[in-house]
Amino acid sequence: MKAKGIVLLVILVIGSHHLFAQGCVAIRGFSGCASGLSNTFGTSKGELFANTGFRYFKSFRHFRGSHEETERVENGTEVINKSYFLDLSLSYGITDRLYGTLTIPFTYHDRSSMYEHGGNPPNGLGDRHHTSAKGLADIRMGIGYWLVDPSKGKSFNYAIGLGLKLPTGSYDYKDNFYNQGDKRDETRYTVVDQSIQPGDGGTGITLDVQGYHILSAQFVLASNLFYLLNPKETNGTLTRSGSSEFSCPDQFAARIGTFYNTKIHGFSLYAGGRIEGVPSYDLIGGSSGYRRPGYAISIEPGVAYSKNNFAVNVSIPFALYRNRVQSYSDKERTAETGEYRNGDAAFADYLLSFTFTYRFGKTHGKDMLKDFVPSWNEESN
Repeated sequence: MKAKGIVLLVILVIGSHHLFAQGCVAIRGFSGCASGLSNTFGTSKGELFANTGFRYFKSFRHFRGSHEETERVENGTEVINKSYFLDLSLSYGITDRLYGTLTIPFTYHDRSSMYEHGGNPPNGLGDRHHTSAKGLADIRMGIGYWLVDPSKGKSFNYAIGLGLKLPTGSYDYKDNFYNQGDKRDETRYTVVDQSIQPGDGGTGITLDVQGYHILSAQFVLASNLFYLLNPKETNGTLTRSGSSEFSCPDQFAARIGTFYNTKIHGFSLYAGGRIEGVPSYDLIGGSSGYRRPGYAISIEPGVAYSKNNFAVNVSIPFALYRNRVQSYSDKERTAETGEYRNGDAAFADYLLSFTFTYRFGKTHGKDMLKDFVPSWNEESN
């Protein structure tokens, strides 16, 4: 039963991971319109997947380009973002190949810094304070379609998805900032940093491609590509300094990896790589406004367990390469002044991802696979 067991694990787990950049670059923590393979592949007509995903990261390492400014941590002036994400997702089989998805995300962010509360030493007060933001983030919904008929029993399949991201999350969340004013003796209640805003204020279009290849009874290769189109240029909210409005940027992500079915029934190991980030320029619409573009490349180990119609998974992607690229405004200033400009951003060393998936419907457990891989028999397991 090894082949059936590992494919079931891929069905229930791999795509339930959401792809997202780590740190100040990431203003939003999600992937495509589908919650992933766990919520879509093998979803026959009338079946329902319920998925709960939790993610956490702490960003504090500052990069300007690919160069890490290690002195920020050494001097204690680094910005520290602690971000928590909870996604509640449902996927429904409209037909054996067509599925619909809905994700309702919630988030909590805590941000501590000195520069926002009087300035970094030696010229500032050097007082570290916290701001935070929480609540409903941007709801996503979409549809997807598997290109190969599951009844054909192929050892591979790919799905394409199209979705909508709604501006349901707050993008003008406010909190207290200390040591403000000319004399640094005021407390002001104003907008928090873009990196901890629950939403981005734009109505976006999500494009998603996901798929799998059965390599053997022990190994399955799975992949996911995602792009968010955010046509709206800015959301109308001024930054704390009032110099510009928050941008509504595009986002991108890609993930590829392999599951290995262990000899312990139900347990599988995962190893893969991922890239996620925010581009300097949007594919549709303008690119002005305030944003921190960049990307992170990570290696991702994980472990998963599945039994019958549920699965749990834990993975910890570790960043190997981080790059805070020039923004649209950086490039404009460079062209105007002749002096190269590249802003900084804080990235995380790793993120923690946990998912739980449960499948409701007329088929469960080992018999579930017979619906879409009928060519597999006991001799192949």
